[in-house]
Amino acid sequence: MGFPLLGCLGSSQEKLILWSSLRPVERELLQKKLNEFGEDYPQYQFQELFYSTEELRTNYIISSLAGKGPALIHGASDNIGPLSELKVIMPLESFFSEAFLDSYITEPFSANTKFNGHLFQIADRVGNHLCLVYNKNLLTTPPKTFSELIEWWKTSSLNQSDEDDNYALAWNYTEPFFAVPFIGGFNGWILDKDNSPTLNTEAVVKASQFIYDLAHQYEVIPKECDYETANALFLDGKSAMIINGPWSWGTYIKSGMNIGLSRIPKIDETGNWPTPLVAPLGYMINVNLKGEKLKVVIQLVRYLTSAKVQKEFAQEFNIIPSLKAVLYDSELKQDDLYVAALDQMEVGRAMPVITELRWIWDAMRPAYQGIFTGAYSPNEAAKEMQALAEKLIQENRE
Repeated sequence: MGFPLLGCLGSSQEKLILWSSLRPVERELLQKKLNEFGEDYPQYQFQELFYSTEELRTNYIISSLAGKGPALIHGASDNIGPLSELKVIMPLESFFSEAFLDSYITEPFSANTKFNGHLFQIADRVGNHLCLVYNKNLLTTPPKTFSELIEWWKTSSLNQSDEDDNYALAWNYTEPFFAVPFIGGFNGWILDKDNSPTLNTEAVVKASQFIYDLAHQYEVIPKECDYETANALFLDGKSAMIINGPWSWGTYIKSGMNIGLSRIPKIDETGNWPTPLVAPLGYMINVNLKGEKLKVVIQLVRYLTSAKVQKEFAQEFNIIPSLKAVLYDSELKQDDLYVAALDQMEVGRAMPVITELRWIWDAMRPAYQGIFTGAYSPNEAAKEMQALAEKLIQENRE
């Protein structure tokens, strides 16, 4: 397939293209902001184009390596590792002053992620993390611990109904991204300080067994559940709670649900909160961009990450801004969902940006999912995940 050039001649304007994986409603506002910025640059036409997350990364790599592609892309920080290693995104530290960069949040992690000593992305938001979402019509107060959740379910009206496919909680627990918070809750993680996989550990075994027991021993979650199943159960009022990210909250609100957000409940055994992955999202610039176009795009990034624009996106879509001045804005803090999402982020862990993370996900998936089909015990799965992760990393690094 063909890809848009960095500067394509139109009738009287050159195009500067931005690729994103944002939801349609966000893309509509983004295009509005591009049009507003473009009023000061009539020689250019600024346009956003949508690609799904995987398509964006793949197509961007192909096009930028050929000297083409969009002027900039918007995406999560975990793109930084592979894209910077391929040298298809531009180091940005020389274009932005220390004062500008210091205006971004640094706690509980840095919004503008550096990798191998260089800054490759200017964030316009942080978070993108999982929270507990609950239906206020079924549950007035969210559980603080999983033991509270299990006890509540025993006497809940949803459980007492004649239907046998109702649940306290549903979520896409067979996907590693949605299981990782529980590994943190059991004092483990997927990587060590040297970015080597740590999957054959007691924490991974215990987290896997805990999730299995929620389905088979306590029967508070479905015995089989993918993303679409969990979403349908929650939307249909057959599950009081779901673990999901900010991309989903607007759908629930639009459907007329009265939702609340809370931290994923504590693990009783450890007293720890589960630790969802937290990622900055923002803008990366095509390494092929030069001259006047590069100068204009730098100004565009400044505009799209400005306090005014960040606050507008935050108000419209419950997005957590990356600027210190906007993060604790008094108007934003009047929104209960915003405050709860901030609270969950406080116990999250920063998304690793190393290229190896993709191979770790690929290594985890078969054996971890095999626990729920009976193909592996949690101990067997942990060993298999570790062995496959080491194998994939070695093969891809050779």
